[in-house]
Amino acid sequence: MPHPTHLPPWSAMALIAVLAGGTVQAQEAPAGRVQLVGRAVPDVARLPAGPYKDLVQYGKDLTTHTFAHIGPEVETPAKRYSGNNLACASCHQQAATKPFAIPWTGVGATFPQYRGRENNVSTVEDRVNGCMERSMNGKALPLDSQEMKAFVVYIAFMSRGIPVGAQVDGAGLVSSKMPDRRADPGAGAKVYQARCAMCHGETGQGLRSGKPGDAQGYIFPPLWGPDSFNNGAGMNRLIMATRFVKHNMPQGVNFDAPQLSDDEAYDVAAYMLSQPRPIKTGLEADFPARWNKPVDAAFPPYLLGADADQHRFGPYPPLLEKQRRMAEQLKAGAAAEQPAAQGK
Repeated sequence: MPHPTHLPPWSAMALIAVLAGGTVQAQEAPAGRVQLVGRAVPDVARLPAGPYKDLVQYGKDLTTHTFAHIGPEVETPAKRYSGNNLACASCHQQAATKPFAIPWTGVGATFPQYRGRENNVSTVEDRVNGCMERSMNGKALPLDSQEMKAFVVYIAFMSRGIPVGAQVDGAGLVSSKMPDRRADPGAGAKVYQARCAMCHGETGQGLRSGKPGDAQGYIFPPLWGPDSFNNGAGMNRLIMATRFVKHNMPQGVNFDAPQLSDDEAYDVAAYMLSQPRPIKTGLEADFPARWNKPVDAAFPPYLLGADADQHRFGPYPPLLEKQRRMAEQLKAGAAAEQPAAQGK
């Protein structure tokens, strides 16, 4: 693995951007801004009948009823790509259209995209399969499968009218700050019982639509246990989970009218992530450029000198400050090496 100050020029700049909290796109500079809040959602029903509409509709159905098409209980074994009975829409709410609930609207305009987890440029297909192997605790879809085509076409349809390279306001999650303390799972357990258990169950196992084995999924998904996301999923990171919970939970909450305080969201997310869930093998290969690994990625190896508990439960501001200084050092090193490289 190369030393941080001896990186290829594109890699150094990519890492600097990621450490600063951004991403490096494979397109040109942003062509403007697109606001998802209040923006009309493309309507599949308005498409003319034909193969394209059918594929877009299948992509939407896969998003909202993943368990019924490629879940572990579907009748055809060859179609059992997902390892749990969640739906993509369990996290990507409202068929992946809800602003600040990790929407897919506009995603087609942001890929190909540099991603730190692979330290490489990824395609939309790579991103879909990342979720399949992590959030869905399953296996990758074949690139030529009808399911992969449907996901990609649905994402492209949801991105209609959004220029390539545009900055999409409402994408991802609200970038709220974390409390400057270690999260308290014990306090989070009390928040969970008061605000979450009525939907997700006292033991976090969700509420089934039918019965085990019928491929009907959940009305409210499990938050831990064997039928939930694995420990390699993005939602297994406390900062990400806190932001999702704060601005999207309980059900029906929007980003602009949260019901939980910062501390409640932080602690209840920590409680959720302290519970057992499926284990993904090979996590040591994630973020091969270790210096751009998120501070809340709670698996080894680590680079910032903190113990596993701090990466799992915080406090995060000291780690973010260390990472910021590392970004400055990388930037200074890359700037110093550029004239020497040009002179060769």
